Amino acid sequence: MTHYKCVLFDLDGTLVDSLVDLANSMNRVLTGQGFPAHPIQAYRYFVGDGITKLVQRALPTETQQPDLIKDCAQKMRQEYASHWADTTRPYPGIAELLDTLAIRQIPMVILSNKPDTLTQMVVKTLLPDWNFAVVAGARETIARKPDPAGALRIARMLHLEPEDFLYLGDTNTDMQTARSARMFAVGALWGFRTAEELKENGAQALLSAPMELCPLLGL
Repeated sequence: MTHYKCVLFDLDGTLVDSLVDLANSMNRVLTGQGFPAHPIQAYRYFVGDGITKLVQRALPTETQQPDLIKDCAQKMRQEYASHWADTTRPYPGIAELLDTLAIRQIPMVILSNKPDTLTQMVVKTLLPDWNFAVVAGARETIARKPDPAGALRIARMLHLEPEDFLYLGDTNTDMQTARSARMFAVGALWGFRTAEELKENGAQALLSAPMELCPLLGL
């Protein structure tokens, strides 16, 4: 038996593999501004903390001016809004995991640093067969991860204690958020970052495949 009553998922790098679409969109913005593009794998370390941070990490260091960052962030939002679904799909095993949790009537929620409108669109389009109790992306009124405010807000909405949650994510940001919110931090090794990073930032369990979450829930 387990005392966990809900699973909180990160989105990008945890439920869906969005790396190529994020990288291609940002690279188009960069080359449009006359800057060099980056290899797709470099974006594993650029993404995860919102679009503005992505732009700051992708731009050449010597060009880091507020007006340029703001302009490129707006261009990135427009570019990504048109191309987010080119190749993005759920990871293998995610459908099976979500089916299992749904059958067992374990509540599921999503918390992402992707803009809220895009987060809602991705979930509605790519994960339409499952009922998530809460889907929350980045909003100006709520601090982004790793601030625990969004995770704690979800706990309040569901009338649960933070300790009732398993938090599954794939980056240092997710592990820091989970630990700060007093949720059980689980690292997804199929995502964007390494086991070392996840462990160094507080992961209490590491999973090689989605269905490995089930034993943590007593399933």
